[in-house]
Amino acid sequence: MEILRLVVTGTPGAGKSTFVRAASHVGVINTDRAATDETAQFKPQTTVAFDYGRVTVGSAIDLHIYGTPGQSRFNFMWDILIRRAHAYILLVAAHRPEDIPKAKQILAFMTNQVKIPMVIGITHLDCPGACAPEEVLLRLGYIDSRQYPFTVLVDSNSQLSVNMAINTSILALLLSRKKGLSNDLAFGHSVRPLEYQETPVAPKAKVASRQR
Repeated sequence: MEILRLVVTGTPGAGKSTFVRAASHVGVINTDRAATDETAQFKPQTTVAFDYGRVTVGSAIDLHIYGTPGQSRFNFMWDILIRRAHAYILLVAAHRPEDIPKAKQILAFMTNQVKIPMVIGITHLDCPGACAPEEVLLRLGYIDSRQYPFTVLVDSNSQLSVNMAINTSILALLLSRKKGLSNDLAFGHSVRPLEYQETPVAPKAKVASRQR
């Protein structure tokens, strides 16, 4: 069985911790602490090191998932986690357009550190005032729709939605292993779901009602 490492990154409140909890087949390890800066205005706790979960995909892949801290003062953890990753997902909160420049900075940091497959996951689209997916991509710097990266719409509270995002990241990785096909699929492309193995292991932590 191949071991793959997927990093889930993004700004505070984009849904990273909730994503890892929804995906994992095992009890999640987290390092949440009380938020003491501006983050406390919209979430009581924040990740200071990483979240960790694991999921078995079919009989071929043992996927280890690492959620990064969202704040830039913890970017040393971004560096540690991304350097061993096979792919990563950048979660972007559509209802907080003021945070998109920060998400763009995270994307630039990751792109500078590694050249691995990347997926944009757009969250909180059901919130009032949320930007449309195309606007989110434009604000991230993707002007030409023909150059869109792999993009998925994500509800971090939904295991089905999270699994679809994981499917897309695995597809991006598989295509990257073939000549010149790393990010050729545009927004809205249909991805055939992979089979997830039901593993009778430690119970998964209950998914929070609010994405974090």
